Amino acid sequence: MPLQQESYLAMRIEKRPNGVAIVTLNRPERLNAVNGTLHHELARFTRDAESDPDVRVVVLAGAGRAFCAGGDFGPDSNTGGLSLEEGRQIVDHLLELRKPIVSAVQGYAMGLGATIALLCDVVVAGRGTVFADTHVKMGIGAGDGGQVIWPLLMGVNRAKWFLMTGERVSGEQLLEMGLVNFLVEDNEILDKALACADQLAAGPAQAISASKVPINHYIRILGQARLREPGPARRTPSKAGPAGAAASPDRSSGSEICV
Repeated sequence: MPLQQESYLAMRIEKRPNGVAIVTLNRPERLNAVNGTLHHELARFTRDAESDPDVRVVVLAGAGRAFCAGGDFGPDSNTGGLSLEEGRQIVDHLLELRKPIVSAVQGYAMGLGATIALLCDVVVAGRGTVFADTHVKMGIGAGDGGQVIWPLLMGVNRAKWFLMTGERVSGEQLLEMGLVNFLVEDNEILDKALACADQLAAGPAQAISASKVPINHYIRILGQARLREPGPARRTPSKAGPAGAAASPDRSSGSEICV
C-alpha cells in the first residue's frame, strides 16, 4: 500500500515531487505522545513508504513543541490492547526500511520517541532538543530499541548511565556524544532535515540503499541477541507508577513518558 494520508489518523503525510515524504506525528496537544492509534501507525508507515514508488526519502517530524514525549497513558489513550510484537515491529520495520529516513527532532524526544528518532539514518536536532530514555523512571527496563541504539551511538558506559538513570541529554551534548548528526538553531531543524533529504533524494538510490542496509542489518542482529538474553521481566507501566512515576516534561499536558 502506498504512503497516503487516507490511511493515517495520527500522522500527517506530505509527499513532494522530488520523492521526499514528510511524515509528521500529529498529536501536538499531547506532545505527540504515543497512544494506541499512533503506535499502530508507527509500526506500518515504514512498510508503506518502502512499497511506494513515489517515495525516495522519508523525513520523520513532530507537530508542535515536541517530537514525541514517549507513551501516552492517559484515560483516552486506547493503549490497553498493545502488544510487545507490535512494539518490536516499530523497531524492526524502521531498520528494515531500505530508503533513507531523516528525523527532525524538536523539543522533547522521550522513551519510545527517543528510540524512533535515533533509529533513523540521519538525526537533526536543535539546541533546545532534549533526549532521554525514561523507562527506568516508570520502574521498567529500557526498551529493546533503546538498549541497542544508545550504546552504539554514544558508547557502552555512557549509555548505561543514561539508561539506568533516565537523565536527559540536550544542547551541545547531543552532538558531542554522537546522538545526532546535525545540531542547528531550533527554528532551523526542519529546514536542515529537508536539505539532507533533498540531497539524498537526488543521489543514486540503489547505492544509497546498499550503503545503509548492511549497517541496519548489523543493528538488527544486536537487537535480536538482546532479546535472547535472560533478564528480569519488563512490567507494564501503570498510570501511578512507582514512587510517583515520571510525569510529562510539561505537566499540564497529562502525558506520561514511557513506552
